[in-house]
Amino acid sequence: MSEARSNARRSAVQAIYQWQLTGQQAERIDEQYVADHDVSKMDQAYFHELLKEIPLHLHELEDHIIPFIDRKIDELDPVERAVLRIGIYELEFRLDVPYRVVINEAVELAKTFGAEDGHKYVNGILDKVAQKLRTTEIKRNSGNSKSASAPKKKKAKKQVKVTTKKSNSKGNSGQRVAKGK
Repeated sequence: MSEARSNARRSAVQAIYQWQLTGQQAERIDEQYVADHDVSKMDQAYFHELLKEIPLHLHELEDHIIPFIDRKIDELDPVERAVLRIGIYELEFRLDVPYRVVINEAVELAKTFGAEDGHKYVNGILDKVAQKLRTTEIKRNSGNSKSASAPKKKKAKKQVKVTTKKSNSKGNSGQRVAKGK
C-alpha cells in the first residue's frame, strides 16, 4: 500500500490508543490530532474512517479477537489492542486491502509502538482471524504462491536400463549389465 495509507494507520494507532485510555469521543480526538500534527503526508480520509468506524464496530471487532487471546481483552497491552482493532477492521471491512498487507502493516505498527515481542502476538492473532474472515482470498493465494507449508515435489528416481548380453560360445549365459541414465 501507499506511504500515505501507512501514515494514516500509524496516526490511527495513536488516536485509537488515546480513545481507549481517555474515553473521549472519537470526533474530538480526530479534531485534536489534525490540529496538532502534520497530516499532509497521510491518507486523511482513511485516518478519519478508521477513527470513526472502529468505535462503531467495537463489539463486532472484539468478537473476532476474543476466541484467539489468552486473557481478557481489557488486559491486552493498549498498543497491541489498538493495532489489533485496526487490523481486524481492515480484514473484515476493507476487502480492497489484501490480508497480507493488513498483517504486515499491523506487525510493523506493533514493532514501532508496542512492547518488545508484541508484534509476534499481533501477528499470531491476526493470522488466525484472517483464516476465518478471508478464507477465500487465502485459498486463492495459496495456489498462486509457494509457501513453506506447500508440499514439496518428489525427485524423480534415477532410471536404470538393464540389458542382457547374449551367451557366447564359451558357455557364459546372459550377463546383466546396468547402465544409469
